[in-house]
Amino acid sequence: MTEQNTDEHSSKLKSRSDLPFYTIFIAISAIYVLLIVAMLSAETTYTTPDHIWGAFAKPEIRYAIWLSLVSCAITTVLSLWVSVPIGYLMSRHNFWGKTLVDAILDIPIVLPPLVIGLCLLILFQVEVPQIEWVNHVLKSVSGALFGKEIYVAQGDSLDDMIRKMTGLIFSRPIGVTYEIPSVILAQFMVACAFAVRTMRVTFDQIGPRYEQVALTLGCNRGQAFWRVVFPQAYRGLLAAGTLAWARSLGEFGPILVFSGATRMKTEVLPTTVFLELTVGNIEGAVAASLIMVVSALIVLVIARMFGLTRGAAI
Repeated sequence: MTEQNTDEHSSKLKSRSDLPFYTIFIAISAIYVLLIVAMLSAETTYTTPDHIWGAFAKPEIRYAIWLSLVSCAITTVLSLWVSVPIGYLMSRHNFWGKTLVDAILDIPIVLPPLVIGLCLLILFQVEVPQIEWVNHVLKSVSGALFGKEIYVAQGDSLDDMIRKMTGLIFSRPIGVTYEIPSVILAQFMVACAFAVRTMRVTFDQIGPRYEQVALTLGCNRGQAFWRVVFPQAYRGLLAAGTLAWARSLGEFGPILVFSGATRMKTEVLPTTVFLELTVGNIEGAVAASLIMVVSALIVLVIARMFGLTRGAAI
């Protein structure tokens, strides 16, 4: 009887002692969640359906929506192509300089977005050195394939050379800086870093034993990866793709510096918000931002419906 009373007293004491702990943690969590809800509610109630439909009626915003969706889709595919091999190699192998490589891969995450855009802008404006044998190869190949020679001229930048090559191939010069490719590249440089981190964690969670068994049964490394490891990584792949798409959709700083904010050319939804604010059209900016919010919510909900769980995230 005494032991039973002691156990009941100990259980009550433990329950009472846990109450302040959970009270503090729940209060902090509730404040943050309510802040997010209040932020979104305030933006939603600020505008009206007429403002939203009016935003859709503008050709500039329709173009920004189209470019945002296309560029985010391309960026997501490119990010997955890159993040899968990098994540696998960083997870499975130890090599000299791995810590340095790991730090380099995280640089796009920690750098201010404007700095990334500035670095890309400088990179494509760097003057290409004139190398005799390189010019000889360029002239020979371009002359043989297209009947017109191209070469590195004095003062040509990397962007100039890309324009020359695309003009020869497509009969229309297509550059990178302040063009649509710069939008995709700016989004890719940031989004891919998050996808790489997600895929590395995913492969870390997949034990190497399955792979080793496949190797002992006669598979080579590639067959073991595609038949055994890759199918187990589908949740992480979905998480990486979702994260890359959502991150691309909200990218602004690198695009503003590297691509500009030209209407009907390099305008995406974040730059639409910026441009509408600069002309004092707050309702248009809110409408464009709501489009981004709804798009991000739809993608996240679909991803979770198809199996994105907490275990697959970072």
